[in-house]
Amino acid sequence: MPALSRFARTLVAGAAIVLAPAAYAQNFDFLAAPEIELNRVYRLDTVSGEIGACQYGDKEGTIGVTLCYPPGEGARGQAASSYRLVASRHEREGGVFRVDVRTGLMSICYVLKLEVVCTPPAK
Repeated sequence: MPALSRFARTLVAGAAIVLAPAAYAQNFDFLAAPEIELNRVYRLDTVSGEIGACQYGDKEGTIGVTLCYPPGEGARGQAASSYRLVASRHEREGGVFRVDVRTGLMSICYVLKLEVVCTPPAK
């Protein structure tokens, strides 16, 4: 019986090691802005709701740079929940919707000046 118990513990420990990276890898969600002439991608922390964005930028004498916009007003971490990004189908829309799938609250987030900002959450 003790051998079975030791085997069971080893099996559980092995499963935890294998599954941990998969769970960690899902902490972020990424979505391109719907605007067809904008090369911006939004990044969302699916637990805290914090949202930022990055895009390609030209820099003379280089292959280019990654320009990133940090979270600003309304885009910083919210109450822990389960957040997702949703794009509108509007081809000239530069922003995305941050949706709390547990409460149904939504914010519209976009780049303003040098940071990502979001409207207050609403239903």
